[in-house]
Formats: sequence, C-alpha cells, structure tokens
Amino acid sequence: MSGEGDQFMPKTILEYNTVSLDEKNSALVIVDQTQLPGRIEMLSLTEVEDIWEAIYLLKVRGAPAIGVAAAIGVYVAVKNAEVSDMQVFYEKFRKAKDYLATSRPTAVNLFWALDRMDSVVKEHMDSEIDEVKELLRLEAVNIRSEDIEVCRRIGENALTLVKPGDGLLTHCNAGQLATVKYGTATAPMYLGQEKGYGFHIYVDETRPLLQGARLTAFELQEAGLDVTLICDNMSGAVMKKGLIDAVFVGCDRVAANGDTANKIGTSVVAAVARHYGVPFYVCAPTSTIDISLSGGDKIPIEERPPEEITEMWYEKRMAPKGVKVYNPCFDVTDHELITGIVTEYGVVQAPYEVSIKNLVQRPDPQGLPPQNPLHK
Repeated sequence: MSGEGDQFMPKTILEYNTVSLDEKNSALVIVDQTQLPGRIEMLSLTEVEDIWEAIYLLKVRGAPAIGVAAAIGVYVAVKNAEVSDMQVFYEKFRKAKDYLATSRPTAVNLFWALDRMDSVVKEHMDSEIDEVKELLRLEAVNIRSEDIEVCRRIGENALTLVKPGDGLLTHCNAGQLATVKYGTATAPMYLGQEKGYGFHIYVDETRPLLQGARLTAFELQEAGLDVTLICDNMSGAVMKKGLIDAVFVGCDRVAANGDTANKIGTSVVAAVARHYGVPFYVCAPTSTIDISLSGGDKIPIEERPPEEITEMWYEKRMAPKGVKVYNPCFDVTDHELITGIVTEYGVVQAPYEVSIKNLVQRPDPQGLPPQNPLHK
C-alpha cells in the first residue's frame, strides 16, 4: 500500500504472499491459514520442526503451496549448517528432507519439490558447500516463481472453456491461498475478472475443514468477485436450477489413468455434475501428475483427527461422545466423471492413459504453447 494517508489501511488477503522466502533472516514466511478469515497472521519459520508442523496443521496448505513451502523449508533447514564435509552436509539435508516428507501423505507436490531440491545436492557433490547452499536457494526461488507462471497458464487454458456471465462452482480451496498466485481452479475466475467476464461463483463450504467457506469465499470476495457460499449438499440444487455452467476444482494428485484426489466431497460434486450434464474440470499442474500410480485406488488418502468433525467449529461439542468418526481428508474422483484436466500445457481429455502419457513425455515442455484439444 502506498500514498499519503493510507499507510494504516488494511491489506486484502491477496496482497499478502501465501508462501515466500525471507532471505535476510533465512526464514519461510507464510500466511497462517488456520486463522482465516478472522485474522491475517504471518508466520516466520526458521526451525524445521516448526515448518513440518505448519504443513501438518494446515497453516500452509494446497498442493502447490505445500511444494513451495517444502522447497524453501528444506533450504532454510540447512542454510546455517556449519559443516565442512559435503557428505556430512548431504546427510543433514537428507534428514531434513525425509522429515518434511512425512508431514502430508497425499499431495505429490510435496515429494516432487523435495526431490528437485535433492537433485541439486546430488548433482553438485563435488562443489563447495556454500555454492550448493546458494544453488538450493535459487532452486527454491525458481520453484516459487514457476508456480505463478504455471497457475497463470492454467487460468488462460481454463478460460477458453467458459464464456462471460457463466455460473461456476468450485469445491474446497484451490485458490491463491493454495498457491503463490492465481490459484489453480480459481485462476480462470481471477483472469476472467480482469477481462470483465462477470462470472457468478458458487463455493461449497467443504467439510470437514470448511476451506471453501473460510478461504475460497474469503479470497474471492476480497478480490471483488460475485460469490455465493453454499453447503456441500446444495450442489445438486443449484445445478438443477441451471445456475452452474461448469465446475472447476483443484487436486493433490493425478494417477496415470486420470483418476484425481482432491478434498473430500469432490467425487460427489463430479457425480452430480455428470447427472445434470455440467462439465467437470480438474485444474492440475503437471507437478501433481504421478504416473507411478496406475489408478486412484493407489493414491494414499490422509485421515484427519475426528475432532475436526465433532467439535472443531462449534462452541460446544456437536456429536455424542464416543461416537465413531471416519474423517478422510480426500476422496478420489474417477476419470470417467472428468470432462477434462486443465494443465499449464493445455487441457487433456479421455483416454487419459494416452493423453497423460503424451503430456508427461512431451519432447520440449517449456517450448510448447498452451493447447486445448477440447476447443480447437
């Protein structure tokens, strides 16, 4: 914020960096998303244990943001390591990397980013330690910068799938708070707003963590979009009334056959959309594609504490004590229910085994312009 008299004006959430590196203090800086929307609090983390906890407790969340946080986090963990032997340095790095990898099991970006950082060290084992530290810093910064460009391109590709004035529905938070900028599923919404598309956005509250209500509705409203919050079991009602022209969701992992894992309830939205003939799109950076898994049944699904359902959001406990609780954080949407997967390189469609394989084996990934096989 700048200008005379406005130095005390509060920022909107979009003016804060979801995740960044404080190079002066060698710290990972994040928005504490557990405090939103009531309070905007920034956390500066320098200890690997605190970074692990921030990822595990969803203070930083969303597959792309988790990947960026992990990359910065593992750099911060070894930045001040005072060792002179490269092998000892690598052991310290691997210890921090392996530890951070245990924080969340489903989002493949976590492991993708940590593996990229690991490759930097392994490829420079004959270099000076200070040089390797600098290369790690540059890689973490690059991963963060790449996320902005990837999300922008996803937004541009997704925008070709809709028209001005459309009603769009999204589930959970695949917004700027889940990335560095733009988001994935919200990227076409933000870019559409810049072009004056006048979208009408419907946001599922998304149990059990209410990330749609607390985060997506919050950030889209702060950006000035037309936002309506609905309960999870209302998606069929708004589709039946003809209020929804397309569904855009994010995801944490894409299997080789096109099955996708996203926040619990996504598969229900997909099934309802299929029933009412509403196109259902998954917005997925290629970093979320895991071709080592043949199908969604192989994707590890994180389970969260029962208290997130029984008492977390209530003044008094809402469920009877002792009742059994099943609280998976994600579910898998079968590829048959997905109209298209929007990536930074274009929109892929069925047969996904073929289109995803061609995508990940593209000969010149950085040179390919965004392509959209659904709208030639």
